[in-house]
Amino acid sequence: MTGYVGPIEKQTIENTYFRQVLFTGPHSQLVVMCLLPGEDIGDEVHPRVDQFFRIEKGQAKFVLNEKEVHTVGDGEAVVIPAGTYHNVTNTSKTLELKLYTIYSPPNHPVGTVHKTKAEAEAAEAAEVVK
Repeated sequence: MTGYVGPIEKQTIENTYFRQVLFTGPHSQLVVMCLLPGEDIGDEVHPRVDQFFRIEKGQAKFVLNEKEVHTVGDGEAVVIPAGTYHNVTNTSKTLELKLYTIYSPPNHPVGTVHKTKAEAEAAEAAEVVK
């Protein structure tokens, strides 16, 4: 496929994987995510990557540069400029958080699927070792 065409809201809500890359282009990447109750992505920074987040279902806490806190929910978006430390946490104790993110430029290998956060952390640790 040349680009991405599809029901992004449906795909995001039905996704049960921690991270799944749906599309990778030369300058952007579309990824759906599912965070379990209380789960976070971990504090991270992308020195040369801007990141857009859209919450489709649930409520999330975004912490930027370890001090700026924003609570967002269904239909809300957050844009993280390159070089900004950020963490996203599912604030629910019972419901999954469903979101999608767009990296610009791409951040993960084409076709990446991490079923769990532990799987994602192991893959990222392996990349650092290489």
